[in-house]
Amino acid sequence: MHIFHYFELTMMLDSEKFHTQLNRAYEKSNGELYADSENDNKYVDYALLSKGIKITYHDNTHKKKVKLTINPDRLLADDKALQKLEKHVDNYFSSEYSLDDFRLTRMGLIADIDVRERWKVAAYLKVLQRVGRVKGFSPSSNSWIDKGVGFWWKGNSNAIEFMIYDLEKMTKDQLTEADSNRKKLKHLEKTEGILRAEVWLSASKAIRYSTNETVATEQMADLLKNSQKIFFETFEHIIPFGAFYKKSEAVEIIRREVSDRTLKWKMLRLLALIPEKKSLLLAQKALNYRRVDEVMGAFAEIDLSPVTLSKRHDVKQLKNLYRYFID
Repeated sequence: MHIFHYFELTMMLDSEKFHTQLNRAYEKSNGELYADSENDNKYVDYALLSKGIKITYHDNTHKKKVKLTINPDRLLADDKALQKLEKHVDNYFSSEYSLDDFRLTRMGLIADIDVRERWKVAAYLKVLQRVGRVKGFSPSSNSWIDKGVGFWWKGNSNAIEFMIYDLEKMTKDQLTEADSNRKKLKHLEKTEGILRAEVWLSASKAIRYSTNETVATEQMADLLKNSQKIFFETFEHIIPFGAFYKKSEAVEIIRREVSDRTLKWKMLRLLALIPEKKSLLLAQKALNYRRVDEVMGAFAEIDLSPVTLSKRHDVKQLKNLYRYFID
């Protein structure tokens, strides 16, 4: 499984130093810094974009900051990616500032799940809607991800975010008619049948929780090494393990596969509670069983998700999403 990585690093500067750097960037670009259409005080320099680095200047009234958005995957052909990034940043700032003068503030981990067919993407999103709240996370929404495209969960206190969405639909929405040239439409073909999942460590405290390193370059190296573990810790917390069935079929599987009477009853009860409570978390609470992890483990053991397909859903069964990471 391949994970795409994104890092955001921030450096705060006083007004004089900030404008010295902004003016230098403007001169180097021959006046081609891009003003953000939604923020008059934000300027973007794409000078290092081919190296996987975007530089943004935030000329706010009270806080002057420079941000680096880094996609190290462009340089991961060898083990010296971070050294290359350090060199590019050092050269850009004429050795006045280095990568370690920045503070790592965000990290994104992105994985594409190829379910191969468009209808399956829609089917998975429809059943995942029934997950609702889970422990520590609540469903959220914004202008670019809604129920027609995907879902977004935000950590209640851990500064971690999780999204899963229809990549093809999302890409279509982002392409305006004016931009829909042949090259972009060809790229769109590659997004069909893809569920994209994203885990974001969206604040410094989430970074600190995921690595004991304190220097930006060492944090990035450690996070890159452990990226799959970090990704799946959140994915597994939100997406229950197991194949999806209609409730009647799930009941039959439990009765056939589970011999422990107490565990069997708890599993059957949870099946009924999830659609009733419209939330995995609320259903688990209503189950009123202190060993709820044992119940969830029993579902995983027989490859059955406790979240079932709706009666009105025209799909009878959906493969365990985790299997796509293995196959």
